[in-house]
Amino acid sequence: MAFRLSARRLAATSARSLSSQATATSSLAQHGQSTIAALPNPDPADDSPSAAMVKEHAKYMLATYARPPPVFVRGEGSYLWDLENRKYLDFTSGVAVNGLGHCDPGLTKVLADQAKTLWHASNLYYNPWTGALSQLLVEKTLESGAMHDAATVFVCNSGSEANEAAIKFSRKVSKVLEPSGTKYEFVSFHNSFHGRTMGSLSATPNPKYQDPFSPMLPGFKYGTYNDIAAINELVNEKTCGVIVEPIQGEGGVNVASDDFLIALAKRCREVGAVLTYDEIQCGMARTGTLWAHGHLPKEAHPDIITTAKALGNGFPIGATIVNGHVSQKIKIGDHGTTFGGNPMASRLAHYVVSRLADPALQKEVVEKSSILVQKFDQMRQRFPDLIKEVRGRGLILGLQLTQDPTPIVKAARERGLLVITCGTNTLRFVPPLTISVEEIESGCSILEEAIASTL
Repeated sequence: MAFRLSARRLAATSARSLSSQATATSSLAQHGQSTIAALPNPDPADDSPSAAMVKEHAKYMLATYARPPPVFVRGEGSYLWDLENRKYLDFTSGVAVNGLGHCDPGLTKVLADQAKTLWHASNLYYNPWTGALSQLLVEKTLESGAMHDAATVFVCNSGSEANEAAIKFSRKVSKVLEPSGTKYEFVSFHNSFHGRTMGSLSATPNPKYQDPFSPMLPGFKYGTYNDIAAINELVNEKTCGVIVEPIQGEGGVNVASDDFLIALAKRCREVGAVLTYDEIQCGMARTGTLWAHGHLPKEAHPDIITTAKALGNGFPIGATIVNGHVSQKIKIGDHGTTFGGNPMASRLAHYVVSRLADPALQKEVVEKSSILVQKFDQMRQRFPDLIKEVRGRGLILGLQLTQDPTPIVKAARERGLLVITCGTNTLRFVPPLTISVEEIESGCSILEEAIASTL
């Protein structure tokens, strides 16, 4: 009965939301908000269907996020629509998740077919898709020129879980190599982000995330990103594992230099430490190659790659890809997951990887990146006191600003463009990899207008 009543209320709310944008802006104007009403996509008013739904639901939701007013109900390609039927160009793709855009038709077809076939059968048994996905990830990784000795895959549910597995696997390898247990330290880098679970959080040296839950797990050390001179002291005989993002996403779209990653890998081999590349945000063709480290020489390849986000295009899934050196040390019972590798998630990811591994798509990513960087450079020339640097590769890019970008994010949203922040005073751009050139140009025009409106 409660479900039916809730469904009726939602249906009624959705019906009311189909009023035109003109009606919405007229309503805002009646409340004396003429400036806001003149905007193409003003944030929903306090008396809007969106506000009513948020008020009804928020009291039951643990407040771990500060969300803006729009309630998104539909997506297609590079666009989202909210409850008031406002249309937004999405330069965030669900934080680098929707690489194929929203509601990709091919993926939707696969989902519908698998939904009537088999969702879950537990890891106590084989199913056709966990193994097929693992095989595809290994084969496409080898074909891409990335981790040359990729061997096996552990499929899980998220990026945090993928990194938890990498941490556990690193310590297991060290226990096999040094049974005394003295080789247990784990190294990560400042401004990194590896997840919110206690292991991945311990590898994320940000006081804002760590302090409320301290103490962290013992044995974690933090170094300075791109500091080659400090590597030998940082990574030593006690180090069991090192985790690094080839491009730091949450930390500010900071790109690791090739020399830094080469030196880091060399040192890991010298001391017998397992090297993990966290490509959860920068992998899956976002840089124009399947993996962000794919251009590096073999000696700089990792022992483990972690992936998630774009792997499922919005369906929860993660994976930890390991080489033979690691794979041989992991035994039955060492790790597990209830939902990880279920047939539904694995089949969807298999489809996604097949699409994102396409060289034609990757070439387009590089071409679109060039256009976006050119637009950003033009903005930097127009706003030299605000925009100091353009960083990143492919379609993971950042604009380093001299001030808090929050007003720009709001101004862009109210003009129909979704952008997000990262690091310190950095605007982050991770649009769908399938975004069109026309959409890029439209979004940049909106962004430029939004910036001008805040100065």
